[in-house]
Amino acid sequence: MREPVSLPADPIPDVLLRRAEERFHSRNDWLESWHSFSFAGHYSPDWMGYGPLRVINDDTIAAGRGFGMHPHRDMEIITVMIQGQLNHRDSMGNSGVINAGDVQRMSAGTGIVHSEINEGHEACRLLQIWIEPSEDGLSPAYEQRTLSIEANTWTPLLAPNAPTVMAIERAVSLWRAQPRAGQTLPWPAQSIERGWIQMIEGEIELPRPSATSIRLRKGDGLGFKGSSTDLKILQSHRDNSDVLLFALQ
Repeated sequence: MREPVSLPADPIPDVLLRRAEERFHSRNDWLESWHSFSFAGHYSPDWMGYGPLRVINDDTIAAGRGFGMHPHRDMEIITVMIQGQLNHRDSMGNSGVINAGDVQRMSAGTGIVHSEINEGHEACRLLQIWIEPSEDGLSPAYEQRTLSIEANTWTPLLAPNAPTVMAIERAVSLWRAQPRAGQTLPWPAQSIERGWIQMIEGEIELPRPSATSIRLRKGDGLGFKGSSTDLKILQSHRDNSDVLLFALQ
C-alpha cells in the first residue's frame, strides 16, 4: 500500500458528507477495498483527507491472501478488525494475530516494514486508518488491544496521553459505539472542535434542530466542525449499528 500524496488542506466546510457509494473502489481476486479518501491509484483534490485524517480504507481480504512485507514512515496507522483475523509481522519484531474486536496501532515514525496476511479460513474485514503524526521522525511503536464495545456508551479506542486507552502521536481521539435500535447517544464529554463519523454497519440519524436531520448507513462518513454545527447526538435505527467517532483537534 502506497502513501497518498499530501496536499495543502482546503478550507473545511461545517458539514462534509461522504456517501458509501461515492467512495473510491478497488477490487481484484483477493481484495475488495473502499477508500474514503484519495489512495494509491485513486486521486481527487477534493478528497485528500479531513484535517490530519488521511486514509480510511474498508478492506475485505480473502482467506490465505494479504499484503506482503511493505514499508511505511511518518504515519499513525490504526487497524480496527471487524470480522475474521489477520496475521501481522513487522520489522520491530512483533508477530501475532489481530482478531475481530481488536485494535492495532503502529507509529511508523522513521520507518517500519510489515505484512498483513489473512491466514484464516474465511475472508476478513477491517478498517485501516492513517493519521498524520504531530511531527516527523518519531521512533516506531506498536500496540494492540482487545476491547469490549458496550451498547449504551462510547468506548474509547485511542487518545494521546491517556494510559487507559491506546496511545497516538497526535491530538486525536477515537471512540466506537454499537447502539441498539432507538437508542440515543450524546457526544463524549470531550470537546470536539472538528470530528469525523464513520459507519461500519447499520443506520443512525443525527438530529439537527435548525436543519434537516442526517441519516448515515454502512460505509457513510461525515466530517463536521463541532463549534459551528448543531450535530450533538446520535440515534440508532438498527440493532446492528456500529460507528466510529473521531475528534480531530
